[in-house]
Amino acid sequence: MKYSDRAEYCKNTLAKKLLFLLDTKQTNLALSADVQKCDQLLALADLVGPEICVLKTHIDILEDFTPDLTRELRKLADKHQFLIFEDRKFADIGNTVKNQYAKGIYQIVEWADIVNAHSLPGPGIIQGLAEEGLKRERALLLLAEMSSQNNLLDPIYAEKTLEMAEQFPEFVIGFIAQRKLNTADQWIYMTPGVQRAAAGDNLGQQYISPEQAIQNGADIIIVGRGILHAKDPLAEAKYYREAGWKAYCERSK
Repeated sequence: MKYSDRAEYCKNTLAKKLLFLLDTKQTNLALSADVQKCDQLLALADLVGPEICVLKTHIDILEDFTPDLTRELRKLADKHQFLIFEDRKFADIGNTVKNQYAKGIYQIVEWADIVNAHSLPGPGIIQGLAEEGLKRERALLLLAEMSSQNNLLDPIYAEKTLEMAEQFPEFVIGFIAQRKLNTADQWIYMTPGVQRAAAGDNLGQQYISPEQAIQNGADIIIVGRGILHAKDPLAEAKYYREAGWKAYCERSK
């Protein structure tokens, strides 16, 4: 099915928006913008923004964060038509994550369209985040699988994560995973660790190609260092955009 055709199965408004965005903009590329300076992040978002559907941030690695940054990011998201995904990986009890999401210096719920969480603490983590996120039409991804070597998220954990998501379809829109977990059309899958050639780094990261990720069921490929460390980040983003979209079109035939 086309991305936009699946929107009718989603109960979350942002999920519908994202699926239509993928088809309209013809990109399934998410940039993992792991940089340490605000001006770097804004310049990168402006440069690569036309090529991506999602900008993924790690807001807490910025060395010079101010609230002005998130206001400028929102302007760029509107300008280039992409969503912002803060890769916070919440992993605590419901009341704690609720405060981490809405309060403190980052106030993530105010500017991030999407966040993610581990399912390890149980359904309370989703309930806590939903209390803040739903009233602002935000969305949550659950970590079902990771791309790091020897991680503990085994198939049983992934299945339990899927079962938990099914209890909260109005807020959970999908998964961070290396493969599609079931055939339901409502779930959006984002796959990290994508590079041109399958390899790895010295800290256990394992990479797969854009084509392999899409064949495994990914809706959105997440690319970080493959673009960030390129001599020409814009040209490299165009490559991943074209590779990901071509693989999706072939899968959709």
